[in-house]
Amino acid sequence: MVIKAQVLAGGRGKGTFDNGLKGGVRVIYSPTEARMFADQMIGHKLITKQTGAAGRLCNSVYICERKFARREFYLAILMDRASQGPVIVSSSQGGMDIETVAKENPSAIMTTYIDIHKGVTDDIARKIATDLGFSEQCIEDAKDTIQKLYKIFMEKDATQIEINPLSETSDHKVLAMDAKLGFDDNAEFRQKEIFSWRDTTQEDPEEVRAAESGLNFIKLGGDIGCLVNGAGLAMATMDIIKLNGGEPANFLDVGGGATPQAIKEAFTLITSDPKVTAIFVNIFGGIVRCDAIAQGLISVVESMNLRIPIIARLQGTNMEAAHKLINEAGLKIFSIDDLQSAAEKAVQFSKVVKMGRFIPYIVSNTTDSR
Repeated sequence: MVIKAQVLAGGRGKGTFDNGLKGGVRVIYSPTEARMFADQMIGHKLITKQTGAAGRLCNSVYICERKFARREFYLAILMDRASQGPVIVSSSQGGMDIETVAKENPSAIMTTYIDIHKGVTDDIARKIATDLGFSEQCIEDAKDTIQKLYKIFMEKDATQIEINPLSETSDHKVLAMDAKLGFDDNAEFRQKEIFSWRDTTQEDPEEVRAAESGLNFIKLGGDIGCLVNGAGLAMATMDIIKLNGGEPANFLDVGGGATPQAIKEAFTLITSDPKVTAIFVNIFGGIVRCDAIAQGLISVVESMNLRIPIIARLQGTNMEAAHKLINEAGLKIFSIDDLQSAAEKAVQFSKVVKMGRFIPYIVSNTTDSR
């Protein structure tokens, strides 16, 4: 049999538990071994190349029959932006990282574009199975497996189905021996069963909390917190921080409605990271006016008694009124119009705070570079 740690991360077989146990996938030969490994896995964190140093908690294990693979292949079905449709990526070199195959032997990877109106026909599926190298007696089973995987992909609103390895066993059976499936969040309303299986204990708790508040939040490793409305503007904000020698602490998109409630939740998430030494607020006021955003920002800073410097770049409707509100508030909020100047200040303040020498002052002239 095989026992597998149920942790939402790749590279489990080569991972290490926080108690020193090597490998999240182990071959076992008896109930005693199953119990022993289960005790060492459940309740402990598995650290893999995808989890980071913190690892992921193993809440359960999966025990299945071990099958001996005669041949191992790689097969994935994905949505391809370039062709605006599904694509099947396959390789005869299964059982290993596809990234390694792509780097060392790119010719071993085959790409088959699928016409979404026709789907995976018998001829397409049979050709993929043949090109992969299945034995003659397994071609039809492999064809059926490929078509069934595509059926799941379409019916369940999947964004990715990755089978590695897709194997031909020693007794000539076609088996999907390991799988990774991803689903479109936008389809949650019609894929209730799929999304009911979501295990939030396997996700970053701050990202889960952010999603519950309608925020798009991803924690990064820097020290300048970012609060932005719009994914594109958020990416540009992180880029310009890096261009000025700083490191963003997070990606945080509050969306179109930058309400005081959303701003407060965003600040709570950002300031929960002890590494954050400055916050860059970069918001375009359209649906929500800049003065309303500024008032919400001031209210949140006062109620949370924030001490770290905040650089606010508010552009759009009523932005002059917003600047006036911020500059007269007497808080550590610095209103700056120019994106480059705002990014420079964020990086400067972050460095000064880290050195313990931050002296608050108000930037009332938006062109002042002091």
